[in-house]
Amino acid sequence: MRAGRLTVDAAVEQAAGEVAPMTLAIEDAHVDLDRRRRCGFPEVVYSEGKTAEAVVAIFEAQSQHGERGFATRVSPEQATAVLKRFPTALHNPVARTIRLLSSTPKTPVGSVFVITAGTSDRPVAEEALETLRWMGCGVDLIVDIGVAGPQRLLEQKHRFDAADAVVVVAGMEGALPSVVGGWVACPVIAVPTSVGYGANFGGIAALLGMLNSCASNVCVVNIDAGFKGGYLAGVISKRLHERRA
Repeated sequence: MRAGRLTVDAAVEQAAGEVAPMTLAIEDAHVDLDRRRRCGFPEVVYSEGKTAEAVVAIFEAQSQHGERGFATRVSPEQATAVLKRFPTALHNPVARTIRLLSSTPKTPVGSVFVITAGTSDRPVAEEALETLRWMGCGVDLIVDIGVAGPQRLLEQKHRFDAADAVVVVAGMEGALPSVVGGWVACPVIAVPTSVGYGANFGGIAALLGMLNSCASNVCVVNIDAGFKGGYLAGVISKRLHERRA
């Protein structure tokens, strides 16, 4: 604070977080209410295996502490329960996500593009999109520009030339991230999907192809992990925006 890098309010919040208990025990979960101070964003709810009541309770705990809840892999039953308690929440059934909207919306910052190789990759891409929107990032989607029709990528290249990061979602042989990586000067987060015929092995072929990418700016997350790909791109974009500001 003395050096001018923290405001008084931010310093007080940080000091309070270091001494106050910031874990709230509820049924089936211990909610980490200190995550945003430590890591920049609140804890995200992975909903598989949780009851609908548990997801609602976590959202309530976060809301009471001024946090905007975000949940992934949400079932229809869980979404119905959250929407009943929080009618303004935004449910994306394709992405299987649900997020609470801010009472004071802010203008999205930065520029991230989510690109899919094929239409079948759309659900994973939607999870990445919803993650980036929850993080407050400026994000655009480009669909169905896989390597089988290379002209499609070049037709769209001007749109993502200046992106902070690009999330590329692809199944089959997983070639698209390497191609995109050879055209941009930013990090490319490759997300393999389980889309493909038998020798795709549920996404393992795409995962291995991406891990062996010869494009130096490509990093890889787990199979069908749209959230993780979106989150990493959001952290990169947020840091760049903070430094520009």
